Amino acid sequence: MNGFFNRVLRIDLSKKKHSYEDLSDRLLEKTLGGKGLGTHLLSTENAVGVDPLSPESRFIICVGPITGTRMWSQSRFGVYAKSPATEGYGESYCGGTLAAKIKGCGVDAVVLQGACSELSFISVTEDGVVFGDAGEIRGAETYIAEQYILDHSDPGAGAMVIGPAGENTVRFACIKSDRWRSLGRGGMGAVLGSKNIKGISFAGKMTANVADEEKLRGLINAISKMGRESAVTDVYRNFGTPSQVKVTNSQNSFPTRYWQSGHFEHWENLSADYMQEHFDVKGTGCPNCFLRCTKHSTILEGRHKGLEVEGPEYETIYALGGLTCIDSLEEVAYLNDLCDRLGFDTMSAGNMVGFAIEAHKRGATEFQIDYNQPDRAAELLRDIASLSGLGKILALGIRKASETLGLEDLAVHVKGLEPAGFEPRVLKGMGLSYATAARGACHLRGTFYKAELSGQVAPSQIAGKALHHIDYEDRAAIFDSLILCRFFRDFILWDELSTLLAATTGLSFSKDQLESLANDITNASREYNVREGLGPETDMLPKRLVEEATQEGARLSRDELDVLISEYNSIRSKRS
Repeated sequence: MNGFFNRVLRIDLSKKKHSYEDLSDRLLEKTLGGKGLGTHLLSTENAVGVDPLSPESRFIICVGPITGTRMWSQSRFGVYAKSPATEGYGESYCGGTLAAKIKGCGVDAVVLQGACSELSFISVTEDGVVFGDAGEIRGAETYIAEQYILDHSDPGAGAMVIGPAGENTVRFACIKSDRWRSLGRGGMGAVLGSKNIKGISFAGKMTANVADEEKLRGLINAISKMGRESAVTDVYRNFGTPSQVKVTNSQNSFPTRYWQSGHFEHWENLSADYMQEHFDVKGTGCPNCFLRCTKHSTILEGRHKGLEVEGPEYETIYALGGLTCIDSLEEVAYLNDLCDRLGFDTMSAGNMVGFAIEAHKRGATEFQIDYNQPDRAAELLRDIASLSGLGKILALGIRKASETLGLEDLAVHVKGLEPAGFEPRVLKGMGLSYATAARGACHLRGTFYKAELSGQVAPSQIAGKALHHIDYEDRAAIFDSLILCRFFRDFILWDELSTLLAATTGLSFSKDQLESLANDITNASREYNVREGLGPETDMLPKRLVEEATQEGARLSRDELDVLISEYNSIRSKRS
């Protein structure tokens, strides 16, 4: 089929062998690649109840039909596995330069099974797979590991790697690429670590045929025009995601003091304006992207002078700044860099530090830590990565750690994944997002904060909101299958998606057909949870978010959440 190679690469790590298998046009038409294909492979290949860190657990990499084309925002790939954090459906996505090099190896998906007997890395090219010894970089931080693997791969290769946290199977370990890019959520780094894989490089240059180059060119030009005329473009180019700090604080929806408040009194010190004034900031971006939302920042003064990071992004600022009440963007950047080096999801890391602060205040732990103590936070993160002291418990992830410490009522998570930086007691549609997303408390399966913060729908509205939410979520499911960057949601609506599919694959889909396909993909990810024991009863927010008000008085009642979830399930069921 146009847009695809109709081929999956299977790598047996235990036997150090690989093979290629055909993918049918029928399967690709039903899944569209990316999330649709990854979810299908995960559901059919993983045995029910498999331990996510066992050799039998699959690790799946997917690209989409637009990957490697000239289309805007196509520089992304996804990974799919049973999540060590939730023990249910796991997915994570990454931008940068690697996606086209994966697809350039002539495949639409890569499936890893088994486990290496020694710490290894894999080099994938158009000609096949080569295994390498990673013993020299055992315990290495991600920056060092990535460079080592690239030095031992074909020229022009890109790589994904894990750090010490992944090697030690910390349940919220991430995977890094292009030094600063992340497959962040759900513990995908722990899955690679359990398979004794330090990293994987790809060096392909093949391109799949597209159905209609002229139609694709016309769509690209139309989206360029929309981008030039949109204020959204200027915000991303000038400030990036840190612009959200001001917006969420103005609406008391910036989670602070481990989910006790929605407003941080020192938010200006964490804002985009502060970053522009006190850091040397250069805008960068993924290939084929005019938004250039990434900010390459260098700290200009203070004890971290000279430190370079990409970001910090909004979600990192909320988690390592707001939740822990660290009132210095320089210190947030320092912790951001530490998480990148160790291989941590910054969102889970910040939530874990906030949880540890409250646990200590309750007398449940001996590790002394309080709010606004970046050095103690750094020490705790190093302990988690090395499985030392309290870190050995926290490395189990928020759900199991809170159970071990007898603090289930304190822990803020859904299914084992902590929420993003949007307070659901204010943005009530985000409460629905967190409760129903298959991978746990996720903001990206629908990005419904956009609708609520921009005034498209009232944040406090309950009745009828689920339908609006599902429209966002359905379009996002198609985005994740093709695979497109979420920040192009203002430029690529249903009509553009239909045109894009026709231009790349030759397939013709109406809006109704795309919505039906999106519903199937979303339901398939939720059904994976049900078969793994995460039934409808787990589609619920934690006690703090439904039984306690924020310090500003915002509240989301169980009755309100029940209405949102009931309407959501009813609509999804009728569309099945």
